[in-house]
Amino acid sequence: MNLVDTLTQSFNDAMGSLVAAIPTLIGALVILLIGWAIGRFVGGIVTALLTRANADQWFGKYAGEVYGENTNALSPTRLLGALARWFIYLVFFIAAANYLGWPQVSSLLNDFIAWLPNLVAAIVIIIAAPVVGHVLRLAVEGASQGLGTGSARLLGQLVQVGVIVFGVMAALYQVGIASDLINTLFLGIVAASALALGLSFGLGGRDVAADITRAAYDATRSSNVTAPPASAPPKAPPSQGGGTA
Repeated sequence: MNLVDTLTQSFNDAMGSLVAAIPTLIGALVILLIGWAIGRFVGGIVTALLTRANADQWFGKYAGEVYGENTNALSPTRLLGALARWFIYLVFFIAAANYLGWPQVSSLLNDFIAWLPNLVAAIVIIIAAPVVGHVLRLAVEGASQGLGTGSARLLGQLVQVGVIVFGVMAALYQVGIASDLINTLFLGIVAASALALGLSFGLGGRDVAADITRAAYDATRSSNVTAPPASAPPKAPPSQGGGTA
């Protein structure tokens, strides 16, 4: 067989394989188009539901002081709608890969979908941790000022930083980064935070504790003071006996 016959045979085989694969490619394309339509529909429903629930307004109310002008870029309505849409896309990508007979691609996408909830949880934690820390900081500062504690601002900052650190650690743990190290650091930070809060409350509230103790001591001491004894009534003089007859 000469070179021309070899090239002709190779071309004919390639074209035959392509023609035979066209129905399969069209079927996979149809699956992807259906997934695209369903994904946009589901994403629109999620966005509409969150919009009716005023999710952006609630997020902006508590996150505005933390993220400032970037609050609109972190809109939970758009973010969760996009996540729902892409989840549907991935499901139909897997269906198309199975239809085309690509088990490696299907297995890879299945593993990614199984890991996707951890990624979503990590993103939510990273976004929400500063907001929760800010709200708890305001609550701790208000409670500490109400108790007359002099270190109210310090306590609030410690709580806020602690919540953010815990959030970052929880997010790393969710995505499976250095799980053993995260567990060790978590226990260490919890112990250090408990000690720091105990010392802060103890040092900041010692004046209040001294006043309470002094008032209790004064009340106990005043109750132990006895009243002076009442004067005894005068004794009656002895009666005089009668004379002899």
